[in-house]
Amino acid sequence: MSNIPGDLQYTRSHEWVRALADGTVEVGISDHAQAALGDLVFVELPEPGRALKAGEACAVVESVKAASDVYAPIAGTVVTVNEQLAQSPELVNSDPYGGGWMMRLRPAAGALEGLLSAQAYAAVTAGA
Repeated sequence: MSNIPGDLQYTRSHEWVRALADGTVEVGISDHAQAALGDLVFVELPEPGRALKAGEACAVVESVKAASDVYAPIAGTVVTVNEQLAQSPELVNSDPYGGGWMMRLRPAAGALEGLLSAQAYAAVTAGA
């Protein structure tokens, strides 16, 4: 069973969102997603300053199995990205909710509405 922290919000496409004290949000892929992908060997992240629409492909993760898009869980502007992933993409596998975060966004107004709770996301992964 996947690890699904209760303090995060999720998307059906397996991204997670953590609200930060400064009003930005941290984004990554779920434990379920990284487990399905296998060992990551490359992560391509968006440029800071890029405006994203919810559901837009904005990053790529490549594993020994395949390459997959990562979708913006919300509309917002990229504030920063996790530079460590360029050298250590395996952080997404070993610590998907910590050191494996991918980007921080400044959310657009109302952007957090419609995300899934941990319980709702658990139901999604149970049916996967």
